[in-house]
Amino acid sequence: MEFWESSFIEKQMMWGYEPTDSAILTKDFFLEKNVKDVLIPGIGYGRNAKVFLENEINVTGIEISQTAIDLAKQNGVNCKIFHGSVSDMPYDNKQYDGIFSHALLHLLNREERKKFISDCYNQLKPNGYMVFTTVSKKAPMFGKGKQLAEDYFEIIEGVKMFFYDSASIDEDFKNFGLVEAIEVDEPNKHSENKSSINFLMVKCQKK
Repeated sequence: MEFWESSFIEKQMMWGYEPTDSAILTKDFFLEKNVKDVLIPGIGYGRNAKVFLENEINVTGIEISQTAIDLAKQNGVNCKIFHGSVSDMPYDNKQYDGIFSHALLHLLNREERKKFISDCYNQLKPNGYMVFTTVSKKAPMFGKGKQLAEDYFEIIEGVKMFFYDSASIDEDFKNFGLVEAIEVDEPNKHSENKSSINFLMVKCQKK
């Protein structure tokens, strides 16, 4: 994942500093469910963490890029962040009331996705909630670049993406407390002339 380290070095806060709509929706959902302690795998430079921290929700992050972690600290994201890949989870033996992972799942291959979903589920407290946002087959990048497997493309060199639909959501999450999957079109807040990207927001509860 040198790709992400070099991207953060070169582009710094490449998505701007506004939290995603998905993070705001998840924050509202977590407040409604009284979630107080959240793990964010793939926390990046913390633009989505702030919305939780500002609402008195504790945050722990995992991030592969040290540059992104340094940017998060510079931007006042004061929480514990483990440096490393989500493929090496768990980093602690703690269980959380909530897990939020934005735009990370689709960057993993089939085996990595299975492990990541399972690792997150194992770190949830009973009755806890996990929320993933992942790119949908309706996204403008679907089918671009080099096809590696069904619904899996290397859209630009170094960036491989799996595109979900309702069938693959059911397949991957059916054993992990799937509650619902809703469509969320994420506007590109950092660059207004770019089209929005179609995501699926997947909510699960550990019974």
